[in-house]
Amino acid sequence: MQHPHPHRHRRRRVLPSAVTATAALVAAGLTALSPTPAQAATARQVEKLDRGLVSVHTDSGNLVSWRWLGTDPNDVSFNVYRAGTKVNSAPITGSTNFFHSGGPAQADYTVRAVVGGVEQADSEHAVQLRTGYKDVPISPPAGGTTPDGVAYTYEANDASVGDLDGDGQLDFVLKWQPTNAKDNSQSGYTGDTYLDGVKLDGTRLWRIDLGRNIRSGAHYTQFQVYDYDGDGRAEVATKTADGTVDGTGTVIGSSSADHRNSSGYVLSGPEYLTMFNGQTGKAMQTVDYVPARGTVSSWGDSYGNRVDRFLAGTAYLDGSRPSLVMARGYYTRTVIAAWDWRNGSFTRRWTFDTNSSTNSGKGYDSQGNHQLSVADVDGDGKDEIVYGSMAVDDNGAGLWTTKNGHGDAMHVGDLDPSRPGLEEFKVDEDGSKPSSWMADAKTGQVIWSTPANGDNGRGVSGDIWAGSAGAESWSSAESGIRNPKGTVVSSRKPSSTNFLSWWDGDPVRELLDGTHIDKYGTSSDTRLLTGSGVHSNNSTKATPSLSGDILGDWREEVVWPTTDNTALRVYSTPYETTTRITTLLHDTQYRTALAWQNTAYNQPPHPSFFIGDGMAAAPRPTVYTP
Repeated sequence: MQHPHPHRHRRRRVLPSAVTATAALVAAGLTALSPTPAQAATARQVEKLDRGLVSVHTDSGNLVSWRWLGTDPNDVSFNVYRAGTKVNSAPITGSTNFFHSGGPAQADYTVRAVVGGVEQADSEHAVQLRTGYKDVPISPPAGGTTPDGVAYTYEANDASVGDLDGDGQLDFVLKWQPTNAKDNSQSGYTGDTYLDGVKLDGTRLWRIDLGRNIRSGAHYTQFQVYDYDGDGRAEVATKTADGTVDGTGTVIGSSSADHRNSSGYVLSGPEYLTMFNGQTGKAMQTVDYVPARGTVSSWGDSYGNRVDRFLAGTAYLDGSRPSLVMARGYYTRTVIAAWDWRNGSFTRRWTFDTNSSTNSGKGYDSQGNHQLSVADVDGDGKDEIVYGSMAVDDNGAGLWTTKNGHGDAMHVGDLDPSRPGLEEFKVDEDGSKPSSWMADAKTGQVIWSTPANGDNGRGVSGDIWAGSAGAESWSSAESGIRNPKGTVVSSRKPSSTNFLSWWDGDPVRELLDGTHIDKYGTSSDTRLLTGSGVHSNNSTKATPSLSGDILGDWREEVVWPTTDNTALRVYSTPYETTTRITTLLHDTQYRTALAWQNTAYNQPPHPSFFIGDGMAAAPRPTVYTP
């Protein structure tokens, strides 16, 4: 692999002077806030992370990169050491990466922060990506046979991250899906779904078997990994049932119950919500799932498709601490329940129900997507739930609805940095509605839309091209790419209408699709990475197990399972950058997006502020660690 050359097209640096302007305001471990209306004034609980130091080997040396933490001073600088010898000439201030020319693949690096002129202690040792990637060993569950005699095996599917054991390093929670997993519209038995807690070195902390009474497929098991109680260790929350076996071997409910009908659906029997200990996999508390399924046909059909459409997320509903959000339904009735996990037990914060007397007839029903997004859309410091064509306020009250109905993809972020606040871009499935639209995320007021054009199945919004200001938006049913005002600015659509990744050295985002990453161009896309010996997930969705800023600086890693499902293969960028941004893990809109990424039809994460060509200095978050 050749060392990539820096991109030579126009780009504006994030100047160190802008970064250090508010250094005098730093106190008590809380980081000063840059003035921007989208930022919360209350400090938010985030993970106490290590430096996430990585060394990515190339033919001409190693790219060493690390996290600028939200709890670091604004004017922190860094020195890089190889086996105790400093390799940089002057403290690094303008970025959080360093290219060590000629460094061998096995070189051992640490980094030391410099605060107020005083060099701090060594970081942990760098995670070495000696071939451009690192393999995290995993082991598939044993296959099986369904009651009607069909054999199945297991494939590594979606993953999430959290610090399960409190050591400052992110761990994986991986979902194993059987080869006979089903969409809700398909009848038939499935194998069990499993969740594994796995450390970066491949140590498996636990395995949870969700059991025969949780059907396998993209819409059944949305698992959330987050430190809900602020003890410094992440918990794992998911829907469970009779026969779920926790990580210590304890069975939830009845071990012998089999609620599957002859079509493989589970339409009777109890449904639970369980919070598992992230370090041991132990079920800490199990409560009834809200809402109960009730009458199956009341959700839109009688055979079990729409009743079992689940979504999940994590939101800072009080502005400071995270709450769990679990939901059911989006084609007709929608119910969203918000839960706090404190002192070892669940408390329900609120329940939003489109059938309630408060919400009935107001156009909130039938507005859900195959995913949700979490963001402080109204700038009050507390998070809202953007559920597709409608949003729910932090207190559980309906906030707005466009009444444009269900869709398969949406993006919420600062898509138009020239206007205040956040925007939502969404595609629609209803052939009588606009095929795509962008709205003010605070009010739901549609800024622009494209005419009805059948079922528009895919859509993406992000700054993928420096030739036009702000995010570009495009979709499978519409021609060209549009600027944030809805004007077509390039006739050529990207080859991908899928995921996004900040991969190379500039702040413009790249295209992630299947097992490769490309840079958009108006004549053709440029291949930057082809995953080796890996597979994508979720059939035509062709998504990775996980994509996001999980190691190194603010750029994004991509995690695919190997073809034989014996490892999670983690790729990190080999490109140098001159842009310095606080780890996106400490931007809570981005961090909660990593948590909900596994929900149904996976979507890429967006931060609370604009990253792209001509961006302003990135704001510092106001955060605290447990």
